[in-house]
Amino acid sequence: QVQLVESGGGLAQPGGSLRLSCAVSGFTFGSYAMSWARQAPGKGIEWVSSIKSDSSATYYPDSVKGRFTISRDNAKNTLYLQMNSLKPEDTGLYSCGRGLIADYWGQGTQVTVTT
Repeated sequence: QVQLVESGGGLAQPGGSLRLSCAVSGFTFGSYAMSWARQAPGKGIEWVSSIKSDSSATYYPDSVKGRFTISRDNAKNTLYLQMNSLKPEDTGLYSCGRGLIADYWGQGTQVTVTT
């Protein structure tokens, strides 16, 4: 079955960096675009980034553009999110999803940005 497992979350200081990973199984990873989204406490889900199946294009909302970088390794069935210059408002549960409009999501990894 389709599985997406995120890792790499944790505690970071403002201005710091974290790298999230999403290991997938149960489908042909290289055939699908992939996305990241987050949910802050008490707030709705916010799309964070997407990448085409062949890495030919990436997409970001203005809130993270220039600070976050999405990438993938199709040989390793793994999706990444490099997060730099972190801000307290980046705090949330980060999940990876299959597709530009995701049909499957992982359980998420918690990111907390605080002094």
